[in-house]
Amino acid sequence: MIDVQLAQRLKTAGLAWKPALGDRFAIPDRDLDEEVFVLSNMTVEVHTVPEGRVIGFNGTTEWALDDVEIDETVWLPREDQLRELLGGTFRELRRGTTGFEVRIDLLGEERVFAAASAEETYATALLHLLAAAGVTGE
Repeated sequence: MIDVQLAQRLKTAGLAWKPALGDRFAIPDRDLDEEVFVLSNMTVEVHTVPEGRVIGFNGTTEWALDDVEIDETVWLPREDQLRELLGGTFRELRRGTTGFEVRIDLLGEERVFAAASAEETYATALLHLLAAAGVTGE
């Protein structure tokens, strides 16, 4: 799983989250930084209210936390979600000398990204794509 800091960098770079069952997320800056939450039909659901979309914590007794605005959360995408977000640019994931390497092709130019875990490697490549999209206006 990627850490909250890397997930926050993805969010800041423009990664949009459309919450779905099974998604993991964190709530930074509320003394819950170390907690990972999972959207589920039973306890954590997305609700649409007049003010916008919120994540509701149904039946939680451990915290005084009824709901939190989606903007206050940080999505922690899974490996498969990160790979899917790379879309048609993704070419290969392989073990490297220090962890994993992801190879992408961006407009005919091959790029390789490396990190300790597959998730981190995908996220690093995705950060590059988001930055390239911001620069080129795509």
